[in-house]
Amino acid sequence: MISLFGKGYKREELRERVGDIRQICGVRRFIFSDGPEKGVEAIEFRTGAGLRFLVLPDRGMDISMAEFKGIPLSWISSVGEVSPHFFEPEDFGWLRTFYGGLLTTCGLTYAGAPCVDRGKRLGLHGRASCIPARDVTAGGDWEGEEYVMRCRGKVRETSVFGEDMLLKREITTRLGSLSLRIHDIVENMGYEPVEHMIIYHINLGFPVVDDGSLLISPTLELIPRDEEAREGMESYNRFHAPIQGYKEKVYYHKLAHDGNGWTSAAIVNEGFDGGKGIGVYVRFNLFQLPNLVEWKMMGKGMYVVGVEPANCLVEGRDVERERGTLVILDPGERREYELEIGVLSSRDEIDEFKRSVESILGMGQVDRNH
Repeated sequence: MISLFGKGYKREELRERVGDIRQICGVRRFIFSDGPEKGVEAIEFRTGAGLRFLVLPDRGMDISMAEFKGIPLSWISSVGEVSPHFFEPEDFGWLRTFYGGLLTTCGLTYAGAPCVDRGKRLGLHGRASCIPARDVTAGGDWEGEEYVMRCRGKVRETSVFGEDMLLKREITTRLGSLSLRIHDIVENMGYEPVEHMIIYHINLGFPVVDDGSLLISPTLELIPRDEEAREGMESYNRFHAPIQGYKEKVYYHKLAHDGNGWTSAAIVNEGFDGGKGIGVYVRFNLFQLPNLVEWKMMGKGMYVVGVEPANCLVEGRDVERERGTLVILDPGERREYELEIGVLSSRDEIDEFKRSVESILGMGQVDRNH
């Protein structure tokens, strides 16, 4: 039974009511034709329940725009879905192609701040998001009583005499769903050990982020990145109206999990639309991604909160190596990552999410291996 438009429908009941399922939901591919994003391919998903989002194969199979019934969920920066051909790997040049979006993947061999690691000069946040994918497929079909929509692609970060890393990504959603799932496999295809850093840079903006919005998470320990973050640290989970000249604050969260590694965090605006509420959550596994990075940026025109599951922190590969926390993949070794991003569409759903977080906190389990 598919919940849709306030009722439940069987597959055959929907087929009787439409000539083509694309009347209700679907997947379509198109190409941007103007500006710096000219030539960039996009895959649009519509679930029929109000969730709509764009996957960009030319930008590492990342997700740019996302909305719920016309309400923006993701933050979009001033650069837009710019072509990967404009990528600047040096220093902070990455920011010139950082469109934000619901998901920007940082990695695969380095992420975080620019640095020099063992003689290699590395820029901000890596190359993954500016590598066009190969073998891209997208579409939808009935699987039993469910209509499933998905896309797949392969992103290869490789170099002669260097690394050879492959990301296989699958993004899935369903008819009637308010969420999407990401399933990634990262594999060292080469014959030498390779550094592996990955950050799922999930960027939420207005009106999910607004004056009075909150971060809800089962946080057991909070660590500020620097002195800037330490100032006002007691308000790490509360957000306010934009401020001129605001300086970003970054926090590292150690989260509790449910005993199997699963945990969740959300940004919610309970006062949205006269108290109806709106929010976005991310669910992930701490055994795969042991860190949650919070990027709090409350500036005018730069008004965004990043909720970022990661296998590292954001101070650079050299620092990660010095700490002894840098992940190294041996030849043929792979890592698997699973995430769910979804909408909290009402105060009732927000309250239910709060109860789930309180339950996880009550368990008090943390991954002590990271």
